[in-house]
Amino acid sequence: MGNLEELIQRAERFVEQDAAQDATGHDYWHSDRVRQISAYLAEQVGADRSLCELAALLHDVADWKRTGEEDPCWALRPWLEAQGAGADLTGAIIAIVKEVSFKGAGVPTVPPTLEGKVVQDADRLDALGAIGIARTFAYGGAQGRALYDPRQHPVLHGDFVSYRSSQSSSLHHFYEKMLLLRDRMHTEPARKIAERRHRFLEQFLDQFFLEWNVQLD
Repeated sequence: MGNLEELIQRAERFVEQDAAQDATGHDYWHSDRVRQISAYLAEQVGADRSLCELAALLHDVADWKRTGEEDPCWALRPWLEAQGAGADLTGAIIAIVKEVSFKGAGVPTVPPTLEGKVVQDADRLDALGAIGIARTFAYGGAQGRALYDPRQHPVLHGDFVSYRSSQSSSLHHFYEKMLLLRDRMHTEPARKIAERRHRFLEQFLDQFFLEWNVQLD
């Protein structure tokens, strides 16, 4: 356990440096929040907390939204091996990270392990609520996407390729991903948190469309 705690500390420094210039909402603080949520969920459901924390910290190091690369192995495996992580731990981390990301409404991404479910739930909780809204518009701005275009329509992507290549507006992302997450949580404590954050998304959308349509009364 002591060695794993030291590895977690090294991962903190690594991720903070790796994401220092990120302006897409996938910065160090996102990874740190996912780590904290993962630790909470792991305690609640009896998952391996240290494994969840480490995977949560590292989950966006090689994420396609930041690097353009679909497979995280190219970045994570060399780093973990350089830190002296054994083959079992390296394999467990990579397996969790590969399943974390949302890949489209029609793409099933159900992690096979409890730890994978915990980290995926934690990452998705950070895509909901006030933080999720802020991150959505940060990412859209970084990608040059419109705030909202009423001529567009949400697309429930049936495969990862179409989801990845989508250029829909930031507000359409609510319908293409964010509003779907509440019903895709795996753990009971995550479902309870997601319910509250989901309601906040709905309240935001109600207010957004009132203002977009210039309803002033």
